[in-house]
Amino acid sequence: MAKSFRGGVHPDDRKRYTAAKPIEVAPIPQKVIIPTRQHIGAPCAPVVKVGDLVKKGQVIAEAQAFVASPIHASTSGKVVEIAEYPHPVFGTCQAVVIEGDGQDEWVPGLPLNRDWQSIDAKELKEIVRLAGLVGMGGATFPTHVKMSPPPEKPIDSFILNGAECEPYLTADHRVMLEQTERIVTGMKIAMKIISVSKGYVGIEENKPDAIEVMRKACAGSSIEIVPLKTKYPQGAEKTLIKVILDREVPSGGLPMDVGAVVQNVGTLVAIADAVEKGLPLIERVATVTGGAIAEPKNVLLRVGATFSQAVAMCGGFKEQPVKVIMGGPMMGMAQCTLDVPVIKGTSGILALSAADVNIGPEQPCIRCGRCVEACPMGLVPSMLSILGERSAFATAKEEYSLLDCVECGSCVYVCPAKRNIVHYIKLSKAQNAAAAAAQKK
Repeated sequence: MAKSFRGGVHPDDRKRYTAAKPIEVAPIPQKVIIPTRQHIGAPCAPVVKVGDLVKKGQVIAEAQAFVASPIHASTSGKVVEIAEYPHPVFGTCQAVVIEGDGQDEWVPGLPLNRDWQSIDAKELKEIVRLAGLVGMGGATFPTHVKMSPPPEKPIDSFILNGAECEPYLTADHRVMLEQTERIVTGMKIAMKIISVSKGYVGIEENKPDAIEVMRKACAGSSIEIVPLKTKYPQGAEKTLIKVILDREVPSGGLPMDVGAVVQNVGTLVAIADAVEKGLPLIERVATVTGGAIAEPKNVLLRVGATFSQAVAMCGGFKEQPVKVIMGGPMMGMAQCTLDVPVIKGTSGILALSAADVNIGPEQPCIRCGRCVEACPMGLVPSMLSILGERSAFATAKEEYSLLDCVECGSCVYVCPAKRNIVHYIKLSKAQNAAAAAAQKK
């Protein structure tokens, strides 16, 4: 019987548009716009200048802090500009612009051919760091940081997040079907790095073909396939840990606090490529879909390609979208332009038609309690939204467990008053963080 959790919602998953479509490789962009900030943590600093000739895989921006991840050129060519450009998450950000030479040549020496089993855990982790790997499910937490728990927090379980519970998105599904062995190799490498012998793969039941191929690939190993009930947000880290391990991450805590590390499907493929072939993270699979897209697809995109290029590869728009989102409709980030670049965390590009959305004016909370029933974290989202609306940010944090919210959007989905609950929660978090920073300063 598939495992599940308290709360959650059941939106129409809309995965039928692309679930059966194999991954297509996008053409090499003539120009790439590569932001120097593509992860949670400190931004990187450019190590190239205008006029420099670079090769694919060359470091163009270096990490200057532990919680950071270096940035690499996604094609060969000439650096023509280093300037502020639109960014899909931060609004604007410094970016290195490379005009491609059409050769798409790797840095000398790449790709490599290494046997990961002959490399010790410390060196494996350093390879992951130098390759610029981050969580590719959308959160973009630097992978080497997540795999560096302190000695007082021993890890005994590794979880592969194959749930892909966001509606519309099917990139991870296709990767599990088409790059199965690479995922398993990446998982074994990750388990070696953090010194664990037990691994789990959580996959929602609406992907029976992925469950089957992963089960065959993991047969005879210490990796267990765990079918999960199809329910949103089944793929949230804390939810996965509760469902698979029956452990509850404490308030304000991290998965390592309960002996677990969770990684995304794409991240594990990137780990395998970095360790065995020496390849940095310069491309990723994303789902380009939605009612406004002429031909929805799963596409392998270069970091730095623009959303407009990705949409053009899918036949462009068949009608004018009312909203464009990076990621899925529940947790994705709305965009104001298609000139933003693909980044390491771009799991999808979603162009919604008028028929796809249910937009209306925000109304006062009617205290119906639907958001409380839907919240997988056991919070009271209605109060969090009211406190955010009234600028009572400290109260939200201290009395209503603001920081435990995973911003999944289940509350917004069920709200009959169409309240922008997650927006208020994000505002409260930002204001509390700003206050803490000011106090520390």
